[in-house]
Amino acid sequence: MQFNKKQSQILNDIIIARRDIRGNNFISKKIKKKHLNKILQAGLDAPSVGFSQPWKFIVIKDEEVKNKVYKNFKKEYDKSKKYFKNRPIYNTLKLEGIKEAPVNIAVYYKKPNKKILGQTSQKQMGKYSVVCAIQNMWLMARSLNIGIGWVSILNPKKVNELLDVSNEYKLIGYLCVGYPKEFLNTPELQTMKWNKKMNLKTTVTYI
Repeated sequence: MQFNKKQSQILNDIIIARRDIRGNNFISKKIKKKHLNKILQAGLDAPSVGFSQPWKFIVIKDEEVKNKVYKNFKKEYDKSKKYFKNRPIYNTLKLEGIKEAPVNIAVYYKKPNKKILGQTSQKQMGKYSVVCAIQNMWLMARSLNIGIGWVSILNPKKVNELLDVSNEYKLIGYLCVGYPKEFLNTPELQTMKWNKKMNLKTTVTYI
């Protein structure tokens, strides 16, 4: 299959327009099952080292479960504030949308019980494969005008307990999924000058 310049540009536009969506931006509009399945399928279609496909997805809609996950976030977020005392703006940031998003998806890596092709030297490649799945899901969601927010301020072991997941699985990403009020033209943290946007000149070395 060959793609033309227009299709390539559309993909480029989707990549540039991808945003991390927070709870103050989600609306209550439900996601159609066919669209949710399309997002999940995009994850399944991601590359994986050794064709290991080491992922597991748990779709969470239950409000009680979401509330429990949120409490874990709040506890971890409160503990994290000590690391950013010199940046007071941290205390004002909305860093998740667990309760506001109609759908949460916990994305897991399944630990192998045998040697995996391509992972004998770099064992972390299996986890990186799951990250590729998350990126696929994020871009597919954006193409459907659905937003995703990745919540990383969580205690993975506690989340496993809440979701009744065995220790053979490791939490890689906890995603909040839903329609946003808007997709910002510029990433919020960039607008707030939390960090500067990097470019090719400062990040690429040619040998």
